Amino acid sequence: MNDAANTRRAGVIFDRDGVLNVDHGYVGEAGRLEWIPGARRAVRALNAAGVAVAIATNQSGVARGLFDEAAVERLHAVMRAQLAEIGAHIDAIYVCPFHADAVIPAFAHPNHPDRKPNPGMVLRAIAELGLDPARTVLIGDKASDLEAAARAGIAGALFPGGDLEAFVVALGLPGVVAAK
Repeated sequence: MNDAANTRRAGVIFDRDGVLNVDHGYVGEAGRLEWIPGARRAVRALNAAGVAVAIATNQSGVARGLFDEAAVERLHAVMRAQLAEIGAHIDAIYVCPFHADAVIPAFAHPNHPDRKPNPGMVLRAIAELGLDPARTVLIGDKASDLEAAARAGIAGALFPGGDLEAFVVALGLPGVVAAK
């Protein structure tokens, strides 16, 4: 094994709505942000173990004209700030605003390579964060998330709801333990 392969990091790529935050349907503003139980602690546990953390989220609400990209960025800034309050962080966030049924022409695309189940966002996370595909998992709440993981050559884990920290710890990633 070469040195570059030895330095690649383990990673967890989260879907956003339904995994990190409650999916209230097109969550595009900070006032609608409600964290899944244990979500922030799960991110902190991964950070403490040296595992890279990313989000890969389809945001068709942009294409549907329900909110704009700036609203998504503002929501992500609030998420980052609330994570920072407990000493946690997200390394990268990947957003796909494209959809086949877009009402905003700039975001109309019949099958964008970033829109899950396509693997574009996942592949970018692997490349940009220097992730080891053999030690990276995508945690999602839909079959399309798991399909994106498989297409990118990484493991996928279906989050059934409940406490995300307990779910992440149960994955058995090296060094990831629950908060005391």
